[in-house]
Amino acid sequence: MALYPGSFDPVHAGHLAVIEVAAGLFGDVVIAVGHNPAKPSGYLSVEERVALIVASTTHLANVRTETFSGLVTTAATRFGADCLLKGVRNATDLDTELLQANMNAESGGGLPTVLIPGIGPGALVSSRYVREIAGHGGDVSSVVPDAVAAALTARSDKGERREDQT
Repeated sequence: MALYPGSFDPVHAGHLAVIEVAAGLFGDVVIAVGHNPAKPSGYLSVEERVALIVASTTHLANVRTETFSGLVTTAATRFGADCLLKGVRNATDLDTELLQANMNAESGGGLPTVLIPGIGPGALVSSRYVREIAGHGGDVSSVVPDAVAAALTARSDKGERREDQT
């Protein structure tokens, strides 16, 4: 079983590209939505993120979504993961993910990390930019699943704007 940790605030086409590849490679994939109870909840609440991921992955029978707080390696042990999954978009991501993979392996009993490039239409995107554009009423429908686009549009239409704290 592979564990794909992240904040997913919100889930976007790049995340889905990684999830779909992982679903084809591993028997089971757990998308682990991380949250830090000591910090504000972010643009979308953890519950909203989970619901949007679930709605966006219904076509993948071997994928489920969970939440965690604390160390990723602790969550991996709790969920019975054989490896961690991380998506990479560019050289900067690769550098960051290699450092994290090493620290996770060192502190998590040798737990390996599998890096999967986010490739495909709309895959080279960042949640940060999605939040910023959507928060100002912009159209992000080309880079997020339909359920996410609808949720972000509804939030924008209501004038809701959460602070980008995560």
